[in-house]
Amino acid sequence: MPSWEKQFLPFLLCLLLAGKSWCQDSTAFVPPPHRFLVGEIYIKGNHRTKAYIVERELTFHRGDSVSITEMVERFQRSKDLLVNTRLFTTVVISLKGFRGDLADVQIDVTERWYLFPVPYFRPVDRNLSAWADKNYSLTRVNYGLKFLYNNFTGRNDRLRVWAISGYTRQLQANYDQPYTGRSLHHGWGIGLLYAALKEVNGTTINDKQVFVSPENIAHQDKYLLKQASGFVNYFYRPRLSTRHVFRLGMGYLQADSGLLAFNPHFFANGAKKLSYPEFSYTLEYQHCDYLAYVLKGFAGDLNFTQRGISNEMHLSQLTARFNTGLPLGHRFYWGLQGYGAVKLPFDQPYYNQKMLGYGDVYLRGLERYVIDGVAGSLVRASVRKKIAGFTMSGGKIPSLEVIPFSIYAKIFGDAGYVYNRNVSGNALVNRTLYTAGAGIDVVSIYDFVFRCEYSINQLGERGIFLHIRNDF
Repeated sequence: MPSWEKQFLPFLLCLLLAGKSWCQDSTAFVPPPHRFLVGEIYIKGNHRTKAYIVERELTFHRGDSVSITEMVERFQRSKDLLVNTRLFTTVVISLKGFRGDLADVQIDVTERWYLFPVPYFRPVDRNLSAWADKNYSLTRVNYGLKFLYNNFTGRNDRLRVWAISGYTRQLQANYDQPYTGRSLHHGWGIGLLYAALKEVNGTTINDKQVFVSPENIAHQDKYLLKQASGFVNYFYRPRLSTRHVFRLGMGYLQADSGLLAFNPHFFANGAKKLSYPEFSYTLEYQHCDYLAYVLKGFAGDLNFTQRGISNEMHLSQLTARFNTGLPLGHRFYWGLQGYGAVKLPFDQPYYNQKMLGYGDVYLRGLERYVIDGVAGSLVRASVRKKIAGFTMSGGKIPSLEVIPFSIYAKIFGDAGYVYNRNVSGNALVNRTLYTAGAGIDVVSIYDFVFRCEYSINQLGERGIFLHIRNDF
C-alpha cells in the first residue's frame, strides 16, 4: 500500500466515525482543543524594570499547558495586571511563534517616566469648588518640591520625599518595597511625616467646614495644629488578585489652646497633646481592566484601623469600598462604586468624624458640603458611552511618543447616608442624600482622569464641577 494511503485511510476512517456519531446523536463532533506548552517568554522594552517583576504579573509561565482559547484569555488578564502595576504606558502580549508543541511568547512594554522632581503648587481647600469659594486666593496655597522616584531599583519600589511650605509646612518621606524574597510574595515599607498647619478645619456648621486661623482666635503658636507620625508596612501578595497590607505606627498630635477654646470637642476630654499607637490591616482585591478608570471587572478593599487605646484617643474603624464596571455593548459601560464606614465607639471627637465630602469620597453635586459622622455609606451609579478615542504625538521621549485619549459621555446618580449623634447646626446628617447629573470624562496615560460634571442635588442646587483626581 502506498505511503499516502497509509496516512489518508486513518483520517478518512475518523471522518466516517465522526459522521456516524453525528447522525446517531444529532450532535456535531467537536475534537478536543489542541494544547501547547508555553515555551520561551521574551520581554522587550523593560530598560529599568527587572524581567522577573514583569513575569510576576503573568497568568502563564514556561511549561504551562494551554489551548489557544486559554492563551488568549491569559494574555488579556496578564496585560491588565501589567497595566495596573503603573509601570508601563503600553503593554502588548503576543505569540512570537511555534516550535512544535512549544509556543513562544513576546511581551513588548513601554516604560513610564519614573523620576518626578517636580514643583508642588496646590490649594489647601478640599477641591476646586471649595477654593473658588475663597476667590482662588493665592494665600491659600501650598508650594514646595515633590521628589517621586517610582520603580526606584527596577522592582516596582517607590521613593517619595515631600518638602512643602506656604500655608502648611510638611516634610514627608516614604519608601515601599513590595516584592522581596525568592517567591516575590512579601514586601515592606517605611514612612515618616511631620506637618504644621496654620489653618485648621475647626468645626462644621451648615454642613460646611469652618476654618480657624491664628488671625481670628486667641492663639499662642504660629501653627494651630502639629502632627508627626512614623510607620512600617508589611505586604503579602500570595495571589495575583489579592494583597494584604499590615501597618504599625505611632502618631503625635498637638493643638493650640486657641483652637481647643474654639471647639472644646476637637479632641476627646479636652486633651491638648496626644500620643497613640496605630494598627491597620487592609485586604485589597483587583480583577479589572484599568484601576484608574474601571470599565470591566471589579476592584475593592476592606480596611480595619485601630487608632489609640486611651480615653483621649480610641477609634476602631471598619471601611469598605469597591469599583466595578460592566460593558453593555456598542461602547456603553455600566459603572457602580460604593463606600461604607463605621467608627466605634460612636462617641468620637470632632477630629475623628470626617465621613463624606473629603478627598474622593463624595456625592457628585454635593462637593461644596461635608457630612461628618460615625457611620455612613454612598453608592455611585453611572452609564458611560465612549464617544471618541485618538492619539497625539508626545515627541521623541520614549514614554510619551504616543499619548492616547479616550472621551466618555455619561449620566449618573448617587445616593448616601451619614449617621451622627450630634446634629446641631448640620442638616445633611441622618437623612438620605441623593444627586444626579451628566458629564464628560477624559482619560489618558499616567492615570490622568479629568471630569467635567453638571449635577443637581436634593436641595435643588445645580452647578458644574471639575475634578482631576481618580475615583476611590
